[in-house]
Amino acid sequence: MNVIARIDEIMKKQGLTDYQLSKLSGLSPSTISNMRIRNTVPTIPTLQSICDSLNVSMSQFFTEDDSEFYPITRKQKEFFDLYVQLTDEQQDLLLQVSRQMQKGNQ
Repeated sequence: MNVIARIDEIMKKQGLTDYQLSKLSGLSPSTISNMRIRNTVPTIPTLQSICDSLNVSMSQFFTEDDSEFYPITRKQKEFFDLYVQLTDEQQDLLLQVSRQMQKGNQ
């Protein structure tokens, strides 16, 4: 996977410039620019900062199929992190409750 191209793809979908990405991620504009000029793969911490600023998880970033991805909020990430720690039975129950809550909102 071309990491720089993937960053560009997500930035384009979100309408972000290099400057905006720099501000959101806390990385210097020269760091963002040098990744392209030198075609260097960012370090894991740098890539994590970029993903956080783009509201995508690392797994979403590295998804290579054409499926749509949805930016996740910190609250959604926290919920998912807790969800994956539940047993299969607990996950099933939580899904049932969530479906019932959704039906109530329709």
